[in-house]
Amino acid sequence: MPLPRKKENKGLPARWRFKHGAYYYQVPIGLEAQWDGKQLFRLGKSLPESYRTWADRLSTLDDAKNIAELLDRYALQVVPTKSITTQAQNSVAIKRLRAVLGAVPLQSLKPRHVYQYIDKRQAKVAARREVEVLSHAYTKAVEWGYLDRHPFKGEVRLDGEKPRTRYVEDWEIIECLSIESRRKAGSVLAIQAYIRVKLLTGMRRGDLLRLTMSDLKDDGIHVTPGKTENSTGKRLIIEWSDELREAVSIAKSARPVQIAPWLFCTLRGECYFDEETGRAGGWDSMWRNFMSKVLETTKLKEKFTEHDLRAKCASDAETLEHARALLAHADGKITERVYRRKPERVKPLR
Repeated sequence: MPLPRKKENKGLPARWRFKHGAYYYQVPIGLEAQWDGKQLFRLGKSLPESYRTWADRLSTLDDAKNIAELLDRYALQVVPTKSITTQAQNSVAIKRLRAVLGAVPLQSLKPRHVYQYIDKRQAKVAARREVEVLSHAYTKAVEWGYLDRHPFKGEVRLDGEKPRTRYVEDWEIIECLSIESRRKAGSVLAIQAYIRVKLLTGMRRGDLLRLTMSDLKDDGIHVTPGKTENSTGKRLIIEWSDELREAVSIAKSARPVQIAPWLFCTLRGECYFDEETGRAGGWDSMWRNFMSKVLETTKLKEKFTEHDLRAKCASDAETLEHARALLAHADGKITERVYRRKPERVKPLR
């Protein structure tokens, strides 16, 4: 007997159920043998984990009649190739798209429907992110032979978000590093060490928090950016400089557990970054507390984000190409548009 639909299940793939803190798949009658003989198969606690389990069990969809079925295949084949954080974001976007547009026939979507979708949402930024996922899904639909052309690519013009312009001045960094810590390790000292390493390498938060002692080799810091790990597999070797060696040395001494494998670790010697969810809740809380203390005890009047430090690294690089390489961007356009925040200096005519 089918389980009754619950409000919280709205937007999930067909026959999915959420109960007792986990996602389950209600197996169609007669197919129990393919699902370990179960009528209700447990997929996982999180959406990314559940989609991976489902992908392992289901055969590839040969046809898609509506947007829900297209998104199902997209979730199975495309989402797992992205970074952990992007997977989680895409899963949420897919759930919302399915709830509103899932029953729409694949070839019936028009540009006006996309505008209406965004117009009716209060969270405009989230809505634009969801439309980006839908657009990519339709790009894959053309690749998979479902459609001959993308129904709204190039025909929908959305007001994009303006890139953040906050540039962190050198004196602001000095103020942050001047705060004294009550503890001999962790907390304030860990954040200050993180700032030092971040400014020299421009590494993403997830990559920096997942950095291990074994990544620190004789020729430099070896990094495989999580954002490209499942796509291009691009690897970086950030060569040592005297400043970088000193920054890493400070980070090592700031660790609360000296035998931990991570350069930045919790009081238990564990990694701050959760590979399953793509989040670093403990670290984010520590960062917020640090910035509150900075505003209370220093000359700073405006806080900056952890991501602003990555932009400062790119802005302070002598050339755009150097900044692009540090940030591991495939194209310098995103580096220039979003991360190079210093005013451009030009000389007057003679």
